[in-house]
This record gives sequence, structure tokens and C-alpha cells, in this order.
Amino acid sequence: MARRDRPQGEDLFGEAVQARLERSRPLAARMRPRNLDEVVGQPALLGPGGALREAIAGDRVPSMVLYGPPGSGKTTLARVVAQGTAAEFEELSAVSATVADVRAVMTRARDRLAAGTRTVLFLDEIHRFNRAQQDALLPAVEDGLITLIGATTQNPWYEVNAALVSRMRVWVLEPLGPQEVGQVIDRALAAPEGLGGRVRLGDEARAALVARANGDARGALNLLEAAAAGTPDGEEIALEAVQSAAGGRAVVYDREGDAHYDTISAFIKSLRGSDPDAAVYYLAVMLTGGEDPKFIARRLIVAASEDIGNADPRALEVAVAAARAVEFVGLPEARISLAQATTYLALAPKSNASYRAVNAAMAQVEREGARRPPLALRDASAANARGLGHGQGYTYPHDHPDAVLDESLLPEGLEGTVFYEPTDRGPEGELSARLRELRGRAAEEDEPF
Repeated sequence: MARRDRPQGEDLFGEAVQARLERSRPLAARMRPRNLDEVVGQPALLGPGGALREAIAGDRVPSMVLYGPPGSGKTTLARVVAQGTAAEFEELSAVSATVADVRAVMTRARDRLAAGTRTVLFLDEIHRFNRAQQDALLPAVEDGLITLIGATTQNPWYEVNAALVSRMRVWVLEPLGPQEVGQVIDRALAAPEGLGGRVRLGDEARAALVARANGDARGALNLLEAAAAGTPDGEEIALEAVQSAAGGRAVVYDREGDAHYDTISAFIKSLRGSDPDAAVYYLAVMLTGGEDPKFIARRLIVAASEDIGNADPRALEVAVAAARAVEFVGLPEARISLAQATTYLALAPKSNASYRAVNAAMAQVEREGARRPPLALRDASAANARGLGHGQGYTYPHDHPDAVLDESLLPEGLEGTVFYEPTDRGPEGELSARLRELRGRAAEEDEPF
């Protein structure tokens, strides 16, 4: 039977509905790049000669993990691949997909491959798949049944099965820089599918929008759309409109994700590097992002011993006092105590001599096992222990004028081994001078100390 042509009015009606649906889509969805030339950012991967650009252009896309923060373009790149490849494109979200969904994709992929068509599977938030679900993907990736593109905001070397990630390329996507976020905003303001020039954006409002976006293109477009919603046609979006639309926190911070680890790492390294301004900044990022202040206090205590040690013994007292203040006072006031400890530790003289000493001693024990102390140092409190020679020959240091023994107290065979090498910085310098004197006295008597 011949197909009955659809009435002209019905076609016009369908086009009107489609146009209305398109206009109702969020701005971020309407402005999603459709090809590589529209993608902003990631110049190392997508610029001229970039490895990922070359792979997409040549339709030689390997299985890959796109790893980066929200709004860095992971989903966009996956869809650009879908547009530029001859393969069939399927998409699942690890939040809702089941093993059955994955197996259904594999069945369809097998049928397509028999007909000469490849399948690309995009799996959003791949880190949310459990081990069993990830294992279900492994044979298909290994055999080339599918090309898997996984997107994740979490470190794939920790969150994705080692066997699976070893068979995939990991592409690291960086947050967009301020200039790149500005390009995204300007394009959305002007493009017909965006705001089409309906409103304008002043310099102050634009700068606030870029800053609040925090490198997130999707977040920038969502914020622009919200700020423009209350602005009359032809008017300029006010700074207050951007601030009101942003609301809440301006910090992207996941207490269990990469932002947590990256920020605390920067905090500790700023303390170690004696930069109080950087250390206080990262402290502020953590506090604003909702980090547990007890966690911060514990890291201060560790830094006081690991990076400062005897170069300023008071650093440990300050850190412990700050931890106590967190328990007694709580936030928001405890932020001041944490800042006090942070600036003190950052400016304190540094020494990792104690840290190196205990590591060297533990390495010695792990290599050779624990050697028994000399008989003179062993416990002689029990009568049978004294009968075994414990305590014999022990010299009580306080019987000497300076309460110091000019002999090694290490186990036999380790005499003269040096674990603690103090620096000349801060109060540790006095300890260093004293230790040199004591070791010199031992050397004069030809008994290594």
C-alpha cells in the first residue's frame, strides 16, 4: 500500500512543536558544541596536532577514560566522537544502568559487528559502576567488541578497575581558564540558539560570572541563563542579578573526591614551603567548601612534627592547641585558631630530621628484623631476668657529672649507626651542636656513639 502523504498542516504543527521544544531546552544544552571546532579549551588534546583531535578526525578512537572536573567537556567530547565516527553510538549512565543494560548493549554490538558496524558506548560517571559491573565491560573492551568511552570526575586509577583502565587511554581534561569561560559566555550571548543578543553583559557582571563558574562551562551557562531570566530585553544584566543567581557557595569542593585530596596536598605543601598566604588560601577553600575542621587540625599536627620537628618544638604545641580549640569552640570561630596555627607553622623554621630518623630506623628493622638490646639495657625487674644477666653492667647516667654516657646504647652490630641528623635551623641548631659534642667525645674514646 502506498504511503499516505501527511497533510501540510500536520507538518507545520510538528515543526512548531519542535521549535518550541528547542527553545525550552536549557541554555547549556542548546549551546553544546556539535563539532571539534566549537569545543572551547583542552588545547593540549584538541589543538592542532593534539592526540585526541587526530584520533577523532581519523576515526581511530580508542577506548578511553575522559577524566576531569564538572563542565570541562567530557560529555561534549563523547558526543563529538559520535558525530565524527562511522560507528553506532550508545549512551548509558552508571548512576542508573544495570549489568543487564550493559549486556543488552553487548548483544546489539555483536549483531552490528556481524554486519560490519562498530559500536561506541559512552558510559557517564563510570566510577559509579561497582566492580562486578566494570568486570562485565572488560571482555568486550579487550576483544574490541565495543569502543568504550568512560567519563569521570574521580581519579580513574583509584576508582576504575585496574584491569579495565589498563586497556583504555586516559585523557585528563583541565578546568576551563577564565578566558575560555568568557568565550563560552560571549558565544551564548550572541548565538541565535543561545540568547541571540537579547540582553547585554557589563564588565563587572561578566567578571563575576566568570569567577563564579570556577572553570565549569556548563555552570557558567546555567548561571548566565538564570541571571538573564529577570533582565528585560535590550537591558544589561546587572552585577546583582549574577550574584543573586549564583547564591550559595562559589567553591567546587567534594569532601571525598579529587578536590579534597588536591587541596589538602596544596595546603600541606604550602606549609612546608613557608608560604603563609598560600596556606591560608587553601585553608579558606577547605573551610568554605565544608571540609571537616578536625581533619584540617589533624593535618596541622602531622605537619608540625613531619616538616618542623625540633626546629621549633612549639609548633606541635600550637597545632595541638588549635585541634583542642576546634573541639571546644567549633566553627565558625575555630577558623581563627586554625588560621593562627596555619600561619605559625608556615613561618616556623623547617626540619624533617625526626621524620627521616624514624623512617631510617624502621627501614633498618624491616631489612634485618629487630635486634635485641644489649644485656645491660634489658629489663631486670624480675629475679630470673637478673639471673640471665639482664641489667648487668648498666651505668646510671645520673651518676655522671653531666648525666651522659660516652658509649653506644644500640644493639650489638649497630654501634655508630646514625639515624638522627639534626639541622642547624631554630632550636634544633642547639641540639645539633650538642649532638656533635657528644659524638665527638665518643669518637675520642674510640667508642662510636
